[in-house]
Amino acid sequence: MSRIIWVGAVAYDPKVVTIWEGMRRYFLEEAHLPVEVVLFQSYEMQVRALLAQSGEPTPRIDIAWNTNLAYLQAEAWSSEHCRPIAMRDTDIGWTTKIVAVSGGSIAALADLKNRTLALGSRDSGHAAILPVHFLEREGLLEGRDYLTVRFNSDIGKHGDTGTSEVEVVRAVLDGRADAGAIGSPFWKTVQTQHLVPEGALTEIWTSPPFNHCMFTARPDLDPALDKAFAAALSGMSYDNPSHRVVLDAEGLRRWESPHLDGYGTLRQAASNQGFFNR
Repeated sequence: MSRIIWVGAVAYDPKVVTIWEGMRRYFLEEAHLPVEVVLFQSYEMQVRALLAQSGEPTPRIDIAWNTNLAYLQAEAWSSEHCRPIAMRDTDIGWTTKIVAVSGGSIAALADLKNRTLALGSRDSGHAAILPVHFLEREGLLEGRDYLTVRFNSDIGKHGDTGTSEVEVVRAVLDGRADAGAIGSPFWKTVQTQHLVPEGALTEIWTSPPFNHCMFTARPDLDPALDKAFAAALSGMSYDNPSHRVVLDAEGLRRWESPHLDGYGTLRQAASNQGFFNR
């Protein structure tokens, strides 16, 4: 297959370059699939490139490695003609955690009444969009029932850098906020890597599960190409040491076919909060 597949990824961290050098090497040398990678500074520009038409000044890509919000934006802005291709096993079943100081005055959601909640970057599904949505479903409205302090430290990256979640935890620990919303992967990192004194924070609430990243194909991509891309991904094995290095760097053990049932809540939340406006 000689047609180059142009893949977009967002450079939210220097490690992205290393990851995609490894991925490109695998595609070319083992899967015999000509893949080239374009790095973007924001998911909005990446989605724009995914949907670009011939003659537009924007570079065109065939496949985007999207966050859950970027995937849903591509879906909405293409009138649902973009196609989901694959996701990581670790993209399935994320949750939002609300954490507070152990032994403090915040032990349940009801205790947030008239208190301050720290949130991550406004375009982070797990640390901002969904927490506000889930709390609203519980009868707690931002600005009416509780105040927020927001850390918009990585706008355009959809929370990928994790910087805003670090700021959320700091705000809870130093008393600027009574509680904070973070994603379950970061909460696990806080615990396993002892990023805060042991027992300093406690989880007071966990959201229903939702899904995260998704490889997304542009609407007019030859279906044979995205099938070949998905087949190549499925050929990566954690038992292969050279594959494992790349898989570990990207945070997965195996690639999965799309699990589309984990995006409904974010679709509704993002729509209500204006993230599908252009």
